[in-house]
Amino acid sequence: IHRAPRRPLTSFWNNVHEGAMLAGRDLGAEVQFELGRAEGPMSQDRLIEEGIRRGVRGIAVAPIDSAALEPSIRRAAEAGIPVVTIDAPPVEGTRAALYIGTDNRAAGRLAGELMLRLLPQGGAVAAQCISTTVRNVHERLEGFREAVAGTSVRLEPPSESHFEQARALDLARVSLESRPDIGGAFGVCSENGPSFGVASMELGRGGALKIVAFDLITSTLAMLRDGVIHAAIVQREHDMAYRAVQVLHDIATRGAEAALAELPASRVVDTGVDVVTVERTPWSISVADHLAQSSAHRFGDRRLGEAHERPLELLVIGIAETARASDDEELPVEEASVVGRVVRSSSSLVIDIDAGSSEHQRFPEVAEARGNGARTLVGVPLISGDAVVGVLLLSSARVDACSASDLALLERVAAVAAIVLENARLLSRLTERTRELEALSRRQEALFDTIAELSSPVVPIASGVLVMPIVGALDAQRSGRFIESMLREIAEQKARVVIVDVTGMAAVDASAASHLAQAARAAALLGSEVVLVGIAPEAARLMVDQELDLGDIVTRSTLELGFSYALRKTGGRVVYRT
Repeated sequence: IHRAPRRPLTSFWNNVHEGAMLAGRDLGAEVQFELGRAEGPMSQDRLIEEGIRRGVRGIAVAPIDSAALEPSIRRAAEAGIPVVTIDAPPVEGTRAALYIGTDNRAAGRLAGELMLRLLPQGGAVAAQCISTTVRNVHERLEGFREAVAGTSVRLEPPSESHFEQARALDLARVSLESRPDIGGAFGVCSENGPSFGVASMELGRGGALKIVAFDLITSTLAMLRDGVIHAAIVQREHDMAYRAVQVLHDIATRGAEAALAELPASRVVDTGVDVVTVERTPWSISVADHLAQSSAHRFGDRRLGEAHERPLELLVIGIAETARASDDEELPVEEASVVGRVVRSSSSLVIDIDAGSSEHQRFPEVAEARGNGARTLVGVPLISGDAVVGVLLLSSARVDACSASDLALLERVAAVAAIVLENARLLSRLTERTRELEALSRRQEALFDTIAELSSPVVPIASGVLVMPIVGALDAQRSGRFIESMLREIAEQKARVVIVDVTGMAAVDASAASHLAQAARAAALLGSEVVLVGIAPEAARLMVDQELDLGDIVTRSTLELGFSYALRKTGGRVVYRT
């Protein structure tokens, strides 16, 4: 089954991407945006190393693990490339120039204060995060604990979803099922609040469980409107990215000292947060007001830069979801699911979420769609040949949103999508194979270069005397490298004689003789003489038969005789001892 991730690029990272690209357009900079992982080919440290190799002018990164990423940040700084961290602060003593983002401890305290309002009688509060090793997670939890310290609200040890949405939902279910006394839930990161929301609805506690979430992703917004999530601490991620690109541009154009002098001495720029609820309260703003303010803010506080003949290249690295942009994998299909039903029947399925059958209500896709505010769910098979290769799942907030004509249109779209999917699979495989071949080609080239260096090394054997043995064939390409290496060593060693040993040459034909004569003429221009040794009897006879001319090159039959000649030319002599 071909599975598209449920959140290929969350609204949080969409906003980061938009802020970075907008700043790049305003300032005339070329911004490359990447989503990095903790490990693998697209890991954040490898992306930074690639940026260093390309010589980008600045890097902004949201560290998954600040401590693990610090060596790469240091290498960038040593290469003269400024690094700014966003969303998560760097470690103490970092070489990063600046942190731009949320004061996470203050935001955690704010979340704790909200929970005290929601649970005036106190109670246990479940918590879930992506990982407690992430510094901003640790600071939010510490801030929450500070806010509820000395009260009847108790924060339970957090569970960790490790960036996996399915795991987050399972953990939320376990927390609520095993602890009926849990009265509140704190979603420390963007996916954690909605996981508690879906789990609470499945267990019949939707609205009763008091949930404070972080960030305003699509599912959080839907659950706020439905009263399932009660408040959200919303970061200003668009501003983080925009200001990060601004600072990097300033450092590149004005110098680090001038650019950083205008910023806080703490090297921390707090972009702030908003408390968002369905309706405005004395301590929060409404969803509608927040959305309007966010749109207005994106068109304010913009600074246009001067155009550059060659735009500054900046790199911005966010955090990737566990799923790739598209995953082509074999997945087990649960029978009691919308996907399972559609795959088995090879036909479409339309579900009215509010009035569907009890069997449909148990499907996990229905529970998730309900949690996201959907009222209609549609599953359409993607058929290629005689096989179902995937399922197109669509949802709508409207009741009875899919008519017969709508379904017919969706099935035509699905037929085209199945073809596109198969083509995408083929292209993905072809692209991967091309990358493998390119990597193999690069390794072969490196191996050939190594072989070329080893087959014609330069060995100084006495003052002013070099020996250069040749192994294998001397073609035009290798001749160029041979002459270049020889001339470089003559200049560095101040050599007066170069002994070229052709004992290991495959053949001394007309082409090879021409290359050797060319090498001798080049050496003569630097005041050095070439002595040719090691010509085999068969090669000598062939050269005479073909009337090959080596010009004025001195020849000797053995390396020993060639060495004796070189010593006489340089004022030395051979001493034999018995």
